[in-house]
Amino acid sequence: MSPRRTLHLNTNISGLGRHPAAWRKAGNPRAITDLAHFTSIAQTAERGKLDAVFLSDMAALRGHATGTWQSLEPTVLLTALAGVTRSIGLIGTASTTFNDPYNLARRFASLDHLSGGRAAWNAVTTYDANAAANFSMPAPLDKEARYARAGEFVEVVQKLWDSWEDGALVADQASGQYADSARVHAIAHEGPYFQVHGPLNVPRSPQGRPVLVQAGGSPAGVALAARHADAVFTAQTTFGSAQAFYREIKAIAVEHGRQPDHLLILPGLYPVIGGTLEEARRHKAELDALLDRSAELAKFAGALGLASTDLELDAPLPYARIEKSQRTDVSHGFIRSTVLLAQSENLTVRELLDRNPGAHRMIVGTPETIADDIERWFVQRAADGFNLNADTFPAGLADFVDHGVPLLQRKGIFRRDYEGTTLREHYGLPRPQSRYADESASLMSSA
Repeated sequence: MSPRRTLHLNTNISGLGRHPAAWRKAGNPRAITDLAHFTSIAQTAERGKLDAVFLSDMAALRGHATGTWQSLEPTVLLTALAGVTRSIGLIGTASTTFNDPYNLARRFASLDHLSGGRAAWNAVTTYDANAAANFSMPAPLDKEARYARAGEFVEVVQKLWDSWEDGALVADQASGQYADSARVHAIAHEGPYFQVHGPLNVPRSPQGRPVLVQAGGSPAGVALAARHADAVFTAQTTFGSAQAFYREIKAIAVEHGRQPDHLLILPGLYPVIGGTLEEARRHKAELDALLDRSAELAKFAGALGLASTDLELDAPLPYARIEKSQRTDVSHGFIRSTVLLAQSENLTVRELLDRNPGAHRMIVGTPETIADDIERWFVQRAADGFNLNADTFPAGLADFVDHGVPLLQRKGIFRRDYEGTTLREHYGLPRPQSRYADESASLMSSA
């Protein structure tokens, strides 16, 4: 019999909250650099038995007028959170465009050891010109080059994580043998972007390899995820398109010889919770009233590859203009999900701005309506779980943990307690063997 399928939930820690005005309601509006703030979020998520906390990242300063950006370096912050939690997974973002495989492999292997097997790397490519300017690059790499580099980058990192086999660290005090050299391997990688000898200077981590997450909805991103990722963070705003994406990416994973259940699909979800629908709407309206609408319109237009003058608040999106845009410094996954949402409900620009604006699906409602919606997407295989956003942190997450999680537990789709200690165990993923283990076994048998 197949094991029972279980819902998976992360919380996406977006500064002081997903809502751009969240900082104006915060008890400490300077908490973007306060460990106590992030500790409260992580411990609340752990109390709710969530799979993991997730940190996005940007390699340039943007959004600083709204208090919503990720300031602290993710692996540094997650290492601190490892010391104040026991079970929750720790997912950090790092770009393949502005990092080196050896240093990144070492950072995440270190985090996996220090957390007892709870680390994950969210691998992203970066197209931001401001970020490129911070890394001595006159312009961002084009999409083809970014994903070619990313594919090789991920391959090198996985080789480095495998360069120590299980059991290679012997530490036998009686014999004096510390490491079994036959089980520690140079990777001798020679490729168009990277030449890395190896091995890693960190022994094999508790999970074998940290969990690998990929975020992106473009064809190149889907191809990378289907080949390598353990989980995919994706923007899906309509039920039918989410089901189609779910089927498509799992089918591609099967073509690579993978088990479809070993690739988890986790769309973003943004619940705004109230005891009644009216209360939830009132809470959102109070935050919305604090927004600078012109700034939000400009930000939304830029994300679509347009100028704010291209958008009329009470008209539909200019679909033809969006389609003709030649901008490369935009997320085509975001554009696709936004257009699908707008077309499915015939939304105006003003109505889209009221919906996050289209980036991740927003539900304004009671714990019951939100839990029912999550159940529908999960049971009908539009998702294996969700990367949850909260309008304000930590209060919005606490509302979900205290009022939404018990409903999902009563539905029998979400855990009542952790059944393992590692993030791979939370996600129901197997622990991978080192790719070099067969090589060692062959050498031993020939000897």
